[in-house]
Amino acid sequence: MDFCEEGGSSLLILIISFMILCMLGVPIAFVLGLVTLIYVLTTGNFNSFETLPTMMFNEMQNFGFVAIPLFVLLGEIMNRGGITSRLIHFAYVIFGGLRGGLAYVNLSANMFLASIVVTANAQTAIVSRIIVPEMQKQGYSKEFSAVLTTSSFIIGPLIPPSLSLLIFGVIAGVSVSQLFLAGILPGVIFAIGFGILIYLYAKKKNLPRTNRTPLRDAVHSLFSILPALVVPLLVIVGITSGALRVTESAAVAVLLASLIGRFFYKEIRVKDIPDILIRTVISTSVVSFMFATANMFNWALQMNNIPKKVTDFFLSIADNTFVFLLLLNVLLLITGIFLKGIGGIIVLTPILTPIAVQYGVDPVHLGIIIVINLTMSLMFPPVGSVLFIASRRTGLSIERLTFKLIPFLILSFGILLIITYLPWVTAFLPNVLGLK
Repeated sequence: MDFCEEGGSSLLILIISFMILCMLGVPIAFVLGLVTLIYVLTTGNFNSFETLPTMMFNEMQNFGFVAIPLFVLLGEIMNRGGITSRLIHFAYVIFGGLRGGLAYVNLSANMFLASIVVTANAQTAIVSRIIVPEMQKQGYSKEFSAVLTTSSFIIGPLIPPSLSLLIFGVIAGVSVSQLFLAGILPGVIFAIGFGILIYLYAKKKNLPRTNRTPLRDAVHSLFSILPALVVPLLVIVGITSGALRVTESAAVAVLLASLIGRFFYKEIRVKDIPDILIRTVISTSVVSFMFATANMFNWALQMNNIPKKVTDFFLSIADNTFVFLLLLNVLLLITGIFLKGIGGIIVLTPILTPIAVQYGVDPVHLGIIIVINLTMSLMFPPVGSVLFIASRRTGLSIERLTFKLIPFLILSFGILLIITYLPWVTAFLPNVLGLK
């Protein structure tokens, strides 16, 4: 299938301008908008300037979009209200007495934080500031601490409430409750796999066991964490039970987290509210701008009949679901280097979902595959953004980190293939709870 057989010059303009802007390090939201404008100017389709503003905001008319700023606000409140720090401390109470305990704390902290923090930069900064220095004091190498923090980022977007899965659900028109449940078991499998690597590392390095938390302190920590646990449980149970819609559960969770942070933990002050709201507006604006420019970009793709050409291309080289899923993983891992994280979900979901359905792939299963691949691509050497963040914060070279990252990459690829070719892994919990 020749992609350039019709409208070849305009398609070439799209591809070249996209690649150049990405290589220059332009943020993906601006890339999508600029590429569309370049396409319009070079093809002379000036009448589209009248309709582009409307296209930019079409997707935001979806009622599910309202949940996105609410979940962003929830994450900000949980961080500022002391809920996040208490969850990390509780993880230390559980795992701290084990050999390699702080590494397990790092893993569990990443699982929780990545599900509510919008950017990899923010999550890595929190873990690097709170846990990594303590790991190095207790004998963990700087390389292992950085690599574990980088790799554990894969798990978070699978654990509800996940902003990545929420955005996929809104765009693809898929049940968010099914997506939230479908991501739990894959997340647990990743956590077990990384936990085994931690155990082997701790045993090889003969890391000392840290002192177990006294029973009295452990009980106190448990009671302290109970209000914090209510917030994510409310979101999960409310959505999956059908008692609350996604937007409603997010609104109730925001109210509850605010009350806990203000009156129970007493860490949110009135003067903190403007800063929390400003951070929420900034983060939401980034996601909203991605939605807007992605709608423009998808229009340019439609004008070149790209979705149909991509579908025909897959159908011409993949005559069965097995081959299609293999090609899909390769495509996502490569494109995820340029279309990072949420930006990749926004752009690729409307293109890939109809193709996957033709091959009999459940859209919920597809959502989990897309999120895993795009998250994994963030730690790919030499251009993975999360890897760059870890390198900058530790002062270690990309080469040293990449070498230490190899076991985690191999394990991640293996788990990805298991999840890809065993759909029951994602369907198990939705089926058990009667949501399918």
